[in-house]
Amino acid sequence: MAAVEDEQRTQVRAEAKYVRAAPRKAQLVADQIRGRTVPEARAILAFLERDAARDVERVLTSAVANAETNHGLVGDDLYVSAAYVGAGPTLKRWRARARGRVARIKKRTCHITVRLAMPSGEAIPEPRGSVVLAPPTAEPEAAPAEETPKPARAPRKQAEDVATETAKSKRAPRKKADEPTEKEKSKSEAKPKAEAKPKRAAKPKPVADAAEKPKRAPRKQKEES
Repeated sequence: MAAVEDEQRTQVRAEAKYVRAAPRKAQLVADQIRGRTVPEARAILAFLERDAARDVERVLTSAVANAETNHGLVGDDLYVSAAYVGAGPTLKRWRARARGRVARIKKRTCHITVRLAMPSGEAIPEPRGSVVLAPPTAEPEAAPAEETPKPARAPRKQAEDVATETAKSKRAPRKKADEPTEKEKSKSEAKPKAEAKPKRAAKPKPVADAAEKPKRAPRKQKEES
């Protein structure tokens, strides 16, 4: 196996992504602080009138905070070993112009990175609370374990046994609801049907004679005038 070399950390960095500033303008500011100490870089950024100087100053402050908090270093003892700007995505916008035309507006973004290091080039201690992994060691191969015999399976059932079990499991066909049962048949045979009684004839309604009806009294005639 090849020997594993421990890479020592020599820089502390901070990065800001998708900053709303043009990469060309931010790069002009980053060139002013490259190779300067942290106190000098802060003084230069404080007196620059460019808007991108505020964004670069925030990244520098973040890098110093990372060195002091995570590695236990003093921020004023460090210097800016690298400061560069990369291009980010461009936001496309438009503006209405004369004669129904459209003018394009490109709002550019950038990524700003600042790296700090010790002036003497010393290695920076590992972050607090981190665990250093030791190189893997070759472990002796373990002897193969003896295979235990598998338990024997029960013999499969023969075709005759399966046929008998299926015959037992089959149920008798259900009787239809329309067909009468044996008890109903025996009852119907034992009791003969009673003879149907003749229906009585309807009595005719008595009709009154016309002579028996009382006659109405004649109406009085109007007196002759």
